[in-house]
Amino acid sequence: MNRFLILALACFSAQAFAAGDADSGKLKSQTCAACHGPDGNSPAGPDFPRLAGQYYDYLLKALRDYKSGARKNPIMSGQVGGLNPQDMADLAAFYSRQKGSLHVIR
Repeated sequence: MNRFLILALACFSAQAFAAGDADSGKLKSQTCAACHGPDGNSPAGPDFPRLAGQYYDYLLKALRDYKSGARKNPIMSGQVGGLNPQDMADLAAFYSRQKGSLHVIR
């Protein structure tokens, strides 16, 4: 019984830590704003993607992949070098909660 309780608490704690905090992400996004705009909607050029409104999981995976080298981009690889897992989760939470400015014309 004790092992089950410890396992359940460990899983819950890991999930709580992994969740991103959008308010913290906003504070951490100052460097990102130079290329992606203050809210992720105003990229500095056509080669910089809009981050606002993207799925949380997509953003988090992209950041992790840049850090691990699975995704190649010299600028982004340098930018994520100092980020820890919580920083990446916070940034993903912030940008995923911003309203995207892309509209599909039908």
